[in-house]
Amino acid sequence: MSVARLAALVLIVTSFIAAPQDGFAQPAPAPAPPPAQAPAPKPGDPFGEEVTLAAKTIVYSKGSANWDSAFDTLVDSFKKIYDALDKQGLKGSGPPMTIYTATDDTGFEYQAGVPVAAEPKGPLPEGIATGKSPEGRALKFIHRGSYDAMDSTYEAITNHLDEKRLEARDLFVEYYVTDPLTTPEDNLVIEVYVPVK
Repeated sequence: MSVARLAALVLIVTSFIAAPQDGFAQPAPAPAPPPAQAPAPKPGDPFGEEVTLAAKTIVYSKGSANWDSAFDTLVDSFKKIYDALDKQGLKGSGPPMTIYTATDDTGFEYQAGVPVAAEPKGPLPEGIATGKSPEGRALKFIHRGSYDAMDSTYEAITNHLDEKRLEARDLFVEYYVTDPLTTPEDNLVIEVYVPVK
């Protein structure tokens, strides 16, 4: 969830505080919960480690979503991809990934993909295609915790890029170390790759 969206949510919640009724004062509302925070990184977690991404063959679904339903949208895309692979008798050959191709305050465009060792032989369902994942120089970061807490991770990444005077390419990639279909959201482990120029 972006900071702008969270601020808007807090504004909406506070605007619904009821006025006193029947001469009785309403109790003070409970304070809004703090924004979701990512758990502290574990010792040894990479933060800004330079790596070289190798292009992988992926079966992917392209789409767009708003931030409020981001995780559910991505999980739904992965389910469709795995279903298409099952029908072809194929298995994934690595962790699923999301390639963010455009973002703004309200939402994003993405390719949700699953690496495969061999391209599908038969036709794929509408909306699912085969392609290549990004390659080249990138910085690697680790996020642990819920998808909603990713804002704090990306804020730290942005600060790191600014401090190092590095310019990111117009995309970033998330590899899901833990299975997003079965892992409780608070236990997610996600590798974030920021391709740099």
